[in-house]
Amino acid sequence: MREERITARKNPLLQQVKRLLTSRREREEAGLFVGDGTKLLKEAVTYWPGLETVILSDGVEIPVPEQVRLVRVPEEVMASVSPMQSPQGALFVCRLPEKTDWNPCSGMLLLDGIQDPGNLGTILRTADALDIPVALLEGCADPFGHKAVRASMGAVFRMPVPQVSWEEAKRTLAARQIPVAVTALSDTAVDIRRADLTGMAVVIGSEGRGVRQEILDGAARKLIIPMNPHCESLNAAAASAIVMWQMKQ
Repeated sequence: MREERITARKNPLLQQVKRLLTSRREREEAGLFVGDGTKLLKEAVTYWPGLETVILSDGVEIPVPEQVRLVRVPEEVMASVSPMQSPQGALFVCRLPEKTDWNPCSGMLLLDGIQDPGNLGTILRTADALDIPVALLEGCADPFGHKAVRASMGAVFRMPVPQVSWEEAKRTLAARQIPVAVTALSDTAVDIRRADLTGMAVVIGSEGRGVRQEILDGAARKLIIPMNPHCESLNAAAASAIVMWQMKQ
């Protein structure tokens, strides 16, 4: 494989990488996203057919497919582009997945307005480990932003992450007779340890406001995770992990 070498920080490829790292709009318009780190690159090589360009620092050696563009840069140039304080010496550009029809099923998780990319990536990582399908409703962070990709530990390369409006989700779930459960701080909520979630889709709400009222109002079941009274709530990723574990029981 022939390597290209770039030494100028204002090279068009590196400038595009910077824009892709910082702008969801840029990612969507270009149909591309960026990952960083050697371990994630190995995951992308193994699982992601849309790997297009790999940028490596001098001295970093990772095998990449023959058809992938390989660019070599000095360490100081990598440091000027990488979003990490201590770059691992690998950045890579991938095509975004093509949009496909949403295929809802029972036993899946719906995320409503999860805005923190670290939380989103961690939820996807757990869902991948437990084999739980996930769909994103409105207001979620970009699953292909570099922070979410990194927190997912490569889960975004191994599982579909459809994005769908609540209106469409509600309609298709009802058509397939899949009831919706939600996590909620409510007097009518059922202790999740005693809840049978077989055949249901479960909605996890945003870090700040929880599940939207319109989703709460139409839910077939409300769930609560018991905790010490002096604790107000759980981190969204932690709550999702508990819910997904119970969904597997």
